[in-house]
Amino acid sequence: MYVIVVGGGKVGYYLTKTLLNEGHGVLLIERDHAKVDVYSNRFGSVLLEGDGAEASVLASAGAARADVVIAVTGEDEDNLVVCQMAKQKFHVGRTIARVNNPKNEQLFRLLGIDVTVSQTNYILHLIEQALPERAFIHLLSLRHADLAIIEATISERSPVAHKPVEEIDLPVACVIAAIARDSDLIVPEPSTEILPGDEIIAITHREQENELRRLLVPD
Repeated sequence: MYVIVVGGGKVGYYLTKTLLNEGHGVLLIERDHAKVDVYSNRFGSVLLEGDGAEASVLASAGAARADVVIAVTGEDEDNLVVCQMAKQKFHVGRTIARVNNPKNEQLFRLLGIDVTVSQTNYILHLIEQALPERAFIHLLSLRHADLAIIEATISERSPVAHKPVEEIDLPVACVIAAIARDSDLIVPEPSTEILPGDEIIAITHREQENELRRLLVPD
């Protein structure tokens, strides 16, 4: 299988590395010259510098013979253009797009993108799995329950910065379900350290929501 990956951020880098290790034919397209320099010694001939949203670059990458094109840049507009061009101009059989804003996911599907991958929706799935005792399995039921989903970005001033989860004095019946760190999603363990810049996804009872927010993000 020949796969073209557009976007050399962390997602694109590890995706390319994984596909190569599994024996697939892969080409990574990245327009940032600095990243291309860093990756050149690791990927060599499977790396192409250029804008994957341009038809000439996709043509140079061999899009006409690609089985799959995966667009994982940080810009939804670019991911949409890449996949539409791959589909309509090069007749690629399958396109996959990273969707950074979940509000765009339905639009991507309406415009013919085969598969969309939303980090936000994945985080919500992690929250669903983290609910204690399987008492509330479906997230849709949260709006009918006495629960709140909290999202907070940790700063250096936060009382929880640089602390492992097990040392944080969380309100009763509160759980930290997921941590978004750069392009990585972490299911925290007791020893997981909270770092400045982390986006924390937590569940708590509504009456404890303000207490939790003050703990995570000081005034």
